[in-house]
Amino acid sequence: MSGNTGSARGTEPGTGTAGDAVRGAGVVVTGAGGGIGAALARRFAAEGARVVVNDIDAGRAKAVAEEIGATAVPGDASAVVDDAREALGGTVDIWCANAGLSSPGDAFAGEDVWAAAWDVNVMAHVRAARALLPDWLERGGGRFVSTVSAAGLLTMIGAAPYSVSKHAAHAFAEWLSLTYRHRGLKVHAICPQGVRTDMLTAAGSAGELVLAPTAIEPEDVADALLDAIATDRFLVLPHPEVAGYYRNRATDPERWLGTMNHLQRAWETGTR
Repeated sequence: MSGNTGSARGTEPGTGTAGDAVRGAGVVVTGAGGGIGAALARRFAAEGARVVVNDIDAGRAKAVAEEIGATAVPGDASAVVDDAREALGGTVDIWCANAGLSSPGDAFAGEDVWAAAWDVNVMAHVRAARALLPDWLERGGGRFVSTVSAAGLLTMIGAAPYSVSKHAAHAFAEWLSLTYRHRGLKVHAICPQGVRTDMLTAAGSAGELVLAPTAIEPEDVADALLDAIATDRFLVLPHPEVAGYYRNRATDPERWLGTMNHLQRAWETGTR
C-alpha cells in the first residue's frame, strides 16, 4: 500500500445512521475471533442486529459471541453458510466476508502460500456468494461486505500473494455490485491501510514502514462501514487518503510505481 498521512473514518460520512438496514438484521461475520471481525460483530450487535460470530478458532469465536450476546458458528469461512443461516432462523441479511490471510512473500513464495491466499481471500467470498445469492435475489435484498484492504486498490510491499488475492477480492465485490445492484443487492468493499491487529504485527518490518505510522483501531473500521451502510456506499475507506492514492495510481501509473519502488528500496535497505 502507499504511504500513510493520516487516519479517519469514511471519506463521505453518512448524515444519518445505518438504522433499519442493521437493526434486527441477521448478520454473519467471518474471521470474527479478533481484530476487525470482532469489532464488526460488536458494532452490529450494539446496533441491534442478530449476529453470528464465525472463526476457524472455535474458542475465540465463542468468547466474542458470549461477550456480545451472539451465536458462535466456528469453522472454515467457506463452509458455514448453511449453519449460520440455521442459527439465524433461516435468513442471512448481511454477510461480512472478513476472514483473511496476510500471506507475505514475493514471486518465489511457495505454491501452497499462493493457494492458501487465493482460497481464503478470494474463493471463500465466491463460495459464500454462491450460497447466499439465490435467496437474496428471490427476495430482492441482501448485503455483502468484503474486507478487502487498501492492498486491493493499491498494493503492499513484501506481500505478493496478499496483494494479488486482495485485488481479486475487490474485483469480485465490484462485479457483484455492478451485476446485482438493480436486484436489491448492496455490496461494500472495506479498504483500510494499517489497523492495529495481529495481522499488522504479522506484516513485520514492511508493516512497520508502511502501515504502522498511521494505523487505526478496528473500531474505526466498524464506524466507517456503518457510515457506508447508511448511504449505501460501495467503497469504504477508513483511511480517506487512500482515495487520493487510488486516483494517482490510475491517472499517473509511472509516478505511482516509482513512489512505490522507492518504498520498496527503503524497506530493503532499512532507510527512509
